Amino acid sequence: MEPPLEQRKIDEMEFHNRYRAIYEEGGPEWERFVSNKKFYAIDRASRGYVERWLRTNAVGKRVLDYGCGGGAYSLLAARSAARVDGVDISDESVRLCRERAAAAGVADKCFFHVMDCENLGLPDDSFDVVCESGVLHHLDLTKVWPQMVRVLSPDGLVICTEALVHNPLFQLYRRLTPHLRTVWETEHILSVDQILGARRYFQDLDMRFFHLATLAAVPFRRLPVFGGILSACEAVDSLLLRIPVVQRQAWMSVFTLGRPLKSSR
Repeated sequence: MEPPLEQRKIDEMEFHNRYRAIYEEGGPEWERFVSNKKFYAIDRASRGYVERWLRTNAVGKRVLDYGCGGGAYSLLAARSAARVDGVDISDESVRLCRERAAAAGVADKCFFHVMDCENLGLPDDSFDVVCESGVLHHLDLTKVWPQMVRVLSPDGLVICTEALVHNPLFQLYRRLTPHLRTVWETEHILSVDQILGARRYFQDLDMRFFHLATLAAVPFRRLPVFGGILSACEAVDSLLLRIPVVQRQAWMSVFTLGRPLKSSR
């Protein structure tokens, strides 16, 4: 028998079930609930990096979409993977993923499960690749890494996309918009040092930083000049985010992990 969910997990489940319900209803409440989505107009660089990585590393592999949400990466991986399993604590998210997989014609290789990511009911060594986006800061990392190590094959790979905590302006925005996230989420945005802590569980770690100057392009997202402005800002970021002291001010990091240390489980 699975242990009862902690209150913070119940809060997460209820929050994301409500998110999906409002998504389907639309209207003014949905617009307020997703007011931060405008910032994702400029995430082309990080998203493109993840998509290229999956197209290269998921071919013929068993892929776990860890905290699958709306299933975007599940569907992307399904184009080349042998099998994709998605897990999420929100039953509404899982239902939506199943619908989207059927609509995309990949339901025969996509399998979605309502599951606690900190207590995966999946076999040992059952996946070659784990992909994750914006989920780790909802979880207890001391439980996350051992679970990933357990379900990965000995040469398994992980790719994660996470917001960073270091920029004070980003943190101020998060605290001024409490309706957009749970209390736990706001208080657990990841730091670089927390990410580096994964070295206790994986031999390989590569961290990349995205989105600082590109945020200046957000106000232009609906204008014809947006593409050119975004490209110019991306060029600035490609220089700025090579500077170690500046990197921590970025909005996001995409990091990859490899060679899980099975003895650390």
